[in-house]
Amino acid sequence: MKTTPNMRVAFVLPGLHLVNRGAEAAFEAIARELAAMPGVDVTLIGAGEPRDNTPYRFLQAGLIPREKFRRWPSFPPFRTEYRYEELTFIKGLWRVYDPAAYDAVLTCSYPFVQWALRAKKKKGKRPALIFVTENGDWAARRLNMEYRFFNCDGLVCTNPEYYRRHEHTFKSALIPNGIDVAAFSPGPDVREDMNLPKASPLILMVSALIPSKHPAAGIRAAAKIPGAALVIAGNGPLHEECDALGKELMGERYQRVTLPADQMPNLYRSADVLLHMSREEAFGNIYIEAAACGLPVVAHDYETPRWILNELGLFVDSSNEDAVTDALRNAIAKKHEGQPADTHEQLARRFAWTVVAGQYHDFLRRILNPTENGSDHE
Repeated sequence: MKTTPNMRVAFVLPGLHLVNRGAEAAFEAIARELAAMPGVDVTLIGAGEPRDNTPYRFLQAGLIPREKFRRWPSFPPFRTEYRYEELTFIKGLWRVYDPAAYDAVLTCSYPFVQWALRAKKKKGKRPALIFVTENGDWAARRLNMEYRFFNCDGLVCTNPEYYRRHEHTFKSALIPNGIDVAAFSPGPDVREDMNLPKASPLILMVSALIPSKHPAAGIRAAAKIPGAALVIAGNGPLHEECDALGKELMGERYQRVTLPADQMPNLYRSADVLLHMSREEAFGNIYIEAAACGLPVVAHDYETPRWILNELGLFVDSSNEDAVTDALRNAIAKKHEGQPADTHEQLARRFAWTVVAGQYHDFLRRILNPTENGSDHE
């Protein structure tokens, strides 16, 4: 791959090295792969602690945790406790961020991080700002309130819908998230070692317990399969409601767990089907994590999971609980039939972090060298 000498890249996100999920995990994985490429210098700026033996540089900028703000008032632009947390990150970011040190900075945090990165200049210059739609494309739509002030030099769209929506407004690229294909691979069922329910089949939900994920509807759909067990890996404000409903409908066949990231492959391998009820995702790493471990996936029927999974998914209107139950039965039967032998290889060709980082490198090169030509999507 042709490289641009001394491509200096920074990833900026409050949760970097602080949480190990979602956008943070994706940014760290992409940063590791980019840092391994010749001529690319990578820095991460986040609120976590430096780690030994990372291939990139890490700069720490502190924050006040979001939990401190859960009872604070909600109004634009302080819509949630996450926005308050983001604002507290700016003081440290301003201290450690040197715009002259980078050719491009990437973030998925709006508004305060993006505003700070655009505002700070050195000798009138600032690096190109690349915004990634890890948490949705609301900012890029620029409809009202604080979103009217959004701008960027390049937009990474994590699904085709976002790409179509913005390709004529911003310099855009359609780039998926990825997975560690070595970690997420088929393997033995270890549910007994993990103290999971012994009932079979085992239905798995991996989800934040928030209204937009519709976890209660998933519990009700799973409960209609006689003898089935349900494990939810996740937490959130609806956890008490979900636990009460699960115990009421399924008794000991219901369990909710929180696991470290390195145990997730074993959890997928121990289940018979992954159920995800969300009707909109910026991407949905759990789809490919599950499929790479040999697990069939039941997902709401819309473009993004179909683009990701193709024939590996069973797609259904998740607002119809009876239809979800039927899809679960079909998926369980599909699990016992087995996936095609080359499934993991197919997923690796599309979603290995090395592949994804290569697409980021190509897009950054085009942003920094606009005279170069190339396709902007996978």
